[in-house]
Amino acid sequence: MRLEGKVCLITGAASGIGKATTLLFAQEGATVIAGDISKENLDSLVKEAEGLPGKVDPYVLNVTDRDQIKEVVEKVVQKYGRIDVLVNNAGITRDALLVRMKEEDWDAVINVNLKGVFNVTQMVVPYMIKQRNGSIVNVSSVVGIYGNPGQTNYAASKAGVIGMTKTWAKELAGRNIRVNAVAPGFIETPMTEKLPEKAREAALSRIPLGRFGKPEEVAQVILFLASDESSYVTGQVIGIDGGLVI
Repeated sequence: MRLEGKVCLITGAASGIGKATTLLFAQEGATVIAGDISKENLDSLVKEAEGLPGKVDPYVLNVTDRDQIKEVVEKVVQKYGRIDVLVNNAGITRDALLVRMKEEDWDAVINVNLKGVFNVTQMVVPYMIKQRNGSIVNVSSVVGIYGNPGQTNYAASKAGVIGMTKTWAKELAGRNIRVNAVAPGFIETPMTEKLPEKAREAALSRIPLGRFGKPEEVAQVILFLASDESSYVTGQVIGIDGGLVI
């Protein structure tokens, strides 16, 4: 098992890519600290993970609430003694064209998708520094690299995540902490299910592999970056997009 004995904190753990990653990590022997804003979804996740080799330990977690993050991280370290892997996955969308975007929708997306990644990482990294070991995987998006009409806030947040990834990789390498990002394209998640049919058809026409990705396919790449198999990989952004941006 590729994560046996490792303690892994995943945000946005109870749906979409986060859920697939949580279940895969537990299958690979990890103790997964599943953080999510939805207690109902967390309860469902725990039931689904029953019988897997690893363990799913759920925590209600809002990545915009620094006090709550601090409390959860401290509880985890007290209980398990360490945090080996952090997957910053929590994210939201509030799409609108630039001239129609409301300030509150800009703020909401930036607070969750960008500042939320900063908040959680800042709370976890001191423990990784003490351990002199750790792997951080940030979930960005192809939109953060190439932009997308109607997603000014989302594109800005995901581009910022890439900038933080590269900066942290340089800052933390001396403490044996690796920081990488994945940049999914169109993945079959609750987020993409909201797309109008015409938008889905237009997206599919641009993907060489001819289909949307599955959350499990993103989870497999996150697993590689979290595991010791990628021990010489840091500061990278790996696209998972079916060839969308070749």
